[in-house]
Order: sequence, then C-alpha cells, then structure tokens
Amino acid sequence: MLNFASIDFETANYNRSSICSLGIVIVKKGVVVDKIYSLVRPRPNFYCSWATDIHGLSYYDTLNEPEFPEVWEGIKPKLRNLPLVAHNSSFDAGCLKAVHDLYEIQYPNYEFHCTYRTAKREFPNLENHQLHTVAAHVGYDLENHHHALADAEACAEIAKRII
Repeated sequence: MLNFASIDFETANYNRSSICSLGIVIVKKGVVVDKIYSLVRPRPNFYCSWATDIHGLSYYDTLNEPEFPEVWEGIKPKLRNLPLVAHNSSFDAGCLKAVHDLYEIQYPNYEFHCTYRTAKREFPNLENHQLHTVAAHVGYDLENHHHALADAEACAEIAKRII
C-alpha cells in the first residue's frame, strides 16, 4: 500500500467521542506528503486524570480550541480516496465513528487497516506489539509517545514497511 493516511487520536476521558488531539500523516507513493496536528475541544469537555497522565493534555490546553466538526472540515478533503491506518485501529475507528455520531455528521465508512494486528502476524516473537516496540523493531525511533502526531508518524513508518 503506497497511498494512505495514518491517524491517531488522544481522548480526554472514557468516552470515545472525547477526542482532544489528532495527528494525521498522509503518504502518497510511499512518501510522506503532509502532516496534520490539531488540538480539539472534546465533548464531553472533562479530563480524567489517567488520560492527562498518558498524553499530558488537560482541560486548559483545549478550552479555547475548536470542536471536532470545525477541525475535521479542513481535514476531510485531504483524506478522500485514502485508506486510514492506525495502530490498534479498533480504538481510532471507534473514536472517529463516535465523534461523527455525537455531532450527527454522516460517517463515510472509512477503510481502516491496523498496524497492531499486522505486526502481530509479521513479528510474532516480539515481547509485545505496542506502538513503541513495533516502531523500534522496524528501525523507527518514536520520540514523544502519546503525542498524536508523533504516534501517527510512527504508525506511518510501520505501515510503509509491513502493510
């Protein structure tokens, strides 16, 4: 697969719709052609301490940021005709569907591929198949893990090698 967009969401709380940041890396002909990062004011707009501990974002970081529909409106055209790739795609696809449902936006049934599941098949002997482990295995140095763009970049590099 030479053309795709890798995607990563961070959430503020247990609600999959509570996207507070997103990272997207667009790959065409095997080359990264665009990177997108945005903070998003989540809905519902509260943060669980465990979420903040993971990604470092809090209520005050996103208080004055746009909500998902405004952010997505600028991103959606860039994803036209591209499959989406995520590490543990069931989480990211679930977030995307949940936030579309929340805002009553028609969901275009994006095609998702999963680097986590593919890595489990391709590298069965790894100690685990977490993003940072798989990234290191394919030679990518993931810095700033749990920053949505950094994770999307790592996912793109993994996908270029194994999908």
